[in-house]
Amino acid sequence: MKNEILIGCSSYNNRYWKGIFYPDNLAYSKWFEFYYQHFRTYEFNGSFYRFPTLKTLTNWYDKVPEDFLFSVKAPKEITHIKQFFDCENRLAEFYDVCKNGLKEKLACVLFQFPPSYNFTSERLEQIIRNLDLKFKNVIEFRHVSWWNQEVWDAFLENDITFCSVSHPDLPQTIFKEFPLIYIRLHGVPKLFYSSYSLQELLNIRDETHSKSGFIYFNNTASEAGILNALELKRLV
Repeated sequence: MKNEILIGCSSYNNRYWKGIFYPDNLAYSKWFEFYYQHFRTYEFNGSFYRFPTLKTLTNWYDKVPEDFLFSVKAPKEITHIKQFFDCENRLAEFYDVCKNGLKEKLACVLFQFPPSYNFTSERLEQIIRNLDLKFKNVIEFRHVSWWNQEVWDAFLENDITFCSVSHPDLPQTIFKEFPLIYIRLHGVPKLFYSSYSLQELLNIRDETHSKSGFIYFNNTASEAGILNALELKRLV
């Protein structure tokens, strides 16, 4: 996917989208099929709440077209509860399930840390030491202290992508120097609800022009996410 930005959402099972995106008469069981007819990537967040199984990811793999790509979010057991402490086996299991379940349709593996997880050099070293660098790893922080040169330099040295976020409490820098662009749009000013204006979408388009990566809309607590995704898709 050289010089291509794929656009998608971080959810598809959304009742607010019925009649706006999904036809009124479309059965719920057909919603994801309808989604992948309009988008070429999906950010699977269900794995954050429940450790994914090989069967689940194989089912996702079998459903979608050959050129469809998934990004998969790491379980909160790893990022929020253990915070990369004493979880080498669980991490290896997670990577294996992603690799064997999604095969060539696996795009990125996303690790999102909680807002309480502030920067220290020791934590930075621990993250890098635990990651399997054969994968396209993306790290999303929710504490502003991670926006610093020591982190960025270490990530660049290890081919790790620093996630660009649109979040009410964080800098909205779009990072373009990492292995790929990875943007998560959570909604500003109201987290998960707010819509992005046409001008904001045009700015994102211009910032990512001729780059490679993924843009996922996570402002999915209303109809905003799908409308923004469709609009940005038309603009690029």
